[in-house]
Amino acid sequence: MKRFHQHQIAENTTWDIIIIGGGATGLGTALDAATRGYKTLLVEQSDFAKGTSSRSTKLVHGGVRYLAQGDVGLVKHALRERGLLQQNAKHLVNKEEFVIPCYSWFSVAKYLAGLSIYDWLAGKYSFGKSKFLSKEQVLAKMPGIKAKRLKGGISYFDGKFDDARLAVNIAQTAVEKGATLLTYTKVIGLVKNNDQSIGGIETEDLITAQKAKFTGKVVINATGVFVDDILQMSNPSSKKMVRPSQGVHIVLKKEFLNSESALMIPKTSDGRVLFAVPWHEHLLVGTTDTPLDEHSLEPRALKTEIDFILNTAAAYLNKKPTETDILSVFSGLRPLAAPTNSDGNSTKEISRDHKLVVSAQGLITITGGKWTTYRKMAEETVDLAITHAALQPKACATKNLPIHGCTDATDEHHLNIYGSDRRGIESLMKSNPELTQKLHPKFPYQLAEVIWAVRNEMAETVEDILSRRLRVLFIDARAAKEMAPKVASLLANELSTNDAWKTNQIETFNKLADGYIHLTNEYNQAEILTSSY
Repeated sequence: MKRFHQHQIAENTTWDIIIIGGGATGLGTALDAATRGYKTLLVEQSDFAKGTSSRSTKLVHGGVRYLAQGDVGLVKHALRERGLLQQNAKHLVNKEEFVIPCYSWFSVAKYLAGLSIYDWLAGKYSFGKSKFLSKEQVLAKMPGIKAKRLKGGISYFDGKFDDARLAVNIAQTAVEKGATLLTYTKVIGLVKNNDQSIGGIETEDLITAQKAKFTGKVVINATGVFVDDILQMSNPSSKKMVRPSQGVHIVLKKEFLNSESALMIPKTSDGRVLFAVPWHEHLLVGTTDTPLDEHSLEPRALKTEIDFILNTAAAYLNKKPTETDILSVFSGLRPLAAPTNSDGNSTKEISRDHKLVVSAQGLITITGGKWTTYRKMAEETVDLAITHAALQPKACATKNLPIHGCTDATDEHHLNIYGSDRRGIESLMKSNPELTQKLHPKFPYQLAEVIWAVRNEMAETVEDILSRRLRVLFIDARAAKEMAPKVASLLANELSTNDAWKTNQIETFNKLADGYIHLTNEYNQAEILTSSY
C-alpha cells in the first residue's frame, strides 16, 4: 500500500462519503463506510495519526475514573468495545495487569469495591478479575514501589496497545475494503452547491502542490482539534465546537518501575489519575489535563506539566525520576466538546464523550471520544450519513471484522507487532540479508522494516518512520536522531529522490526531535506551528 496521489483519481468521480481527517475517528469511519460498500474517500493533511491519535496513554480501557464520576453507561459501552478491539486486533491489543498501591485500608476497600463493579460491567468481555494483593505481593510485582506505610494493593486488568500502528492497520483494512485514502492532502476549501449545501472539498497535495476538487454526497469532518477550522470554511461565524486539552507523557527507562505490570495512581493533586505503563521495553508515564486556546500539529509540553508528572511519580517510586532521566516527552491535544454555559477554564467540566452533529446540509462533524470507542463512533457517524445523504441503507459490518495483521503471536519476537505481515518482512530480509541489520544498537528494529513501511504502509518521510511506524521518537528522541540519517538514505533510495531531499529530511526531523527533548517554561505562540485544514 504505497501512497496514492490525488491525480490518480478520475475527475468525474462522485463519492458517497468524503472524510476529512486520518486519525482514529476518520480512519474508523472510512473502514465502516467501505465495508458497507459505499464509495469512500479520506483525506489527511499529514500522515495517519499524526496528531492526537498517536499520542495517547496507550490504553484500551473502559475508564476507571469515569466510573468514579458515575458515568456507568459510558464505561459499560467502552468495556464492550475494548473486548471487540482485542478480538479484532489481537496482534496489537494486549491484556495488561494494573496495580493500585494502597496506603490505607479505606483505599483498599474503596478501590476493590469500585473495580469489582468495573469487572461486572465488562460481562463476557472481561479481561480478568480484580483482586486484593498483600503488601508482599505488591512489592514482588513492583520492586520499584515505595514500601513505607503500604497496606497492599488492588490488581485489575485493562488493555494496552500501540495507537499509531493500529491507525496504520485500520488504514490498510479500509483500502482492502475499497476505500481511497490520501495522505499529505490538505483541505483548503469546501465545495458549495447553488443552495449553499456542501457538495465536496477542495484540496492541495502538500508534496506536489497540485490542487483538486472532489464531489461527494456527504462530507464528514473528523479532524479532531481542527474541526472548527472546517466549520468556519462552511460558515465563518460558526461557534467553536471544541476546546483543546493538552495531555503530556514522559518516557523513562523501564527500571524505574521494574515491572511487567502497570502502575495506576488513583488520585493526583489535580484530582486525576496517573499511569505508569510498560511500553516497548520502556516506561510511559502520564498524563496531564491542561486547557488550551491554541491547537497545533506539534504541541509542546509545559515545564509545569513535566514537573507535575515527575513529582506525582516520585511520591510512589523508590527512585525519583528527574528531568535528566526523561528519554522523550510528547504532547497530545484532546478535542473535548466545548462548554456552552461556563467560562470553560476547567477541562473536568468538558465532555469526554463524543459529539455528532449535522453542521450544515451535506456536512457532518464528529468530535470527542477516545481510541477505545473508535469503532462505535464510526458506526454512528456512517448511520447518520446514510440518513442525511439518503444513501442506500446498509448494515454496519465492523463488529467482528479482523483488522489487517490480526493474528496470534507464537513467540516474543519484536516483529509480532506487524501480526500476519511479519512473514512479509522476514521474506524481504531473506531476499536481501543486508536488510537484517539493526537501525540502532539500543533497539531491535531492522532496515527491512523501513522498506516495508514505504512499500506497504504509506510512509513518506523520516518522521513517518521514526514517529509512527517504529515509535522511536516517542520512546527515545536522542536515539531517533541518531537513526535519522540511515532512515533517510533508505527512504531516498526507495522513493528515488536526491541528496538535497535526504539532507532536508534529516534537518527537518532533527528540529522536530529537539522538541521531544527540550522543555519550555511557557508557550511562545510564535514558535508553535499552528496549522489548519
